[in-house]
Amino acid sequence: MKRVAVLGATGIVGQRLVSLLGNHPWFELTAVAASEKSVGKKYCEVVRWVIERPMPAKAGDLELLPISSDIAREKIDIVFTALPAEIAKDIEIELARQGVIVVSNASPMRLEPDIPLINPEVNADHIEAIEYQRKIRGWSGAIVKVPNCTTAILTLSLKPILDDFGIKKVIVSTMQALSGAGLTGVPSMFILDNLIPFIEGEEEKVENESRKILGRLKTDGIALNTSFVASASCHRVMVLEGHTEAVFVETERDVVIEDLIRIMEEFRSNKIKGLGLPTAPEKPIVVRREIDRPQPRFDRMEGEGMSVVVGRLRKDYALSGVKYVVLGHNTLRGAAGTGVLIAELMVKKGLA
Repeated sequence: MKRVAVLGATGIVGQRLVSLLGNHPWFELTAVAASEKSVGKKYCEVVRWVIERPMPAKAGDLELLPISSDIAREKIDIVFTALPAEIAKDIEIELARQGVIVVSNASPMRLEPDIPLINPEVNADHIEAIEYQRKIRGWSGAIVKVPNCTTAILTLSLKPILDDFGIKKVIVSTMQALSGAGLTGVPSMFILDNLIPFIEGEEEKVENESRKILGRLKTDGIALNTSFVASASCHRVMVLEGHTEAVFVETERDVVIEDLIRIMEEFRSNKIKGLGLPTAPEKPIVVRREIDRPQPRFDRMEGEGMSVVVGRLRKDYALSGVKYVVLGHNTLRGAAGTGVLIAELMVKKGLA
């Protein structure tokens, strides 16, 4: 069993991590950390639990530690971070210097070529950039990044299109759930009876991270995919969980819709197939043929929240390609679940 910790354990992504790790077959949740005002108290006494599954009993009894690289003293193998960007970078670097594996949901360093940005079914081979990272940075630990939640959902749906038809251009318009802004991120007076047509920094993350995830592993890190361009418009809507994305793709080769449906339904990543990763969904992409699906309320928990659901697949004649709607659970597939899946991949590859 690998000893693991969660930094930022009381937030919504932290809670998802605790939920997934509390009874994990490969990982022992050993430590949780939160803000200074909570230090020394039991996790169950502090956290406002909002996850649909009960809090793991062992996690509830853990004493909250300070958010600090000192958590390495607990003899931790893997640290999962769900920290604000402004404090994450320095702590994560110090942990890596101390020999700890860091699986991070924070945005700093995501685009640096030696830092793997992993969506396991899409680019598991990029995990090998860790060896280059260790060489140039001189540390024995490692930092691996979880993609932006919207990007994780989008790139999983794009991967079979890229492989079979090629991509020239991607345009995406998102309808993003409230949980993506955190437990207290959007006041009710701002979102009730409303839609907010701007999420700071989100569009740039989607456009840039997609090209890295769909890029190529080289000896000196990860190169962006420059064969396509991406354009995003991101919006907050009054949905609790589940990001919905309307996607328009210009392809290099003509697409027969029935062929694409079959390819998506049969998609299984050769990069993680057969590894027996506990958090990996049986079907990463689920295709719905109804004219009015996917919908967040009905489809976000597909594959225990780790599958994306694609619907309304049809030709796009304006772009000479295809258009569709994809839905994914933003705090599972888009955050904590992908983080745990990354850690499982690293264990199987002997990197953690």
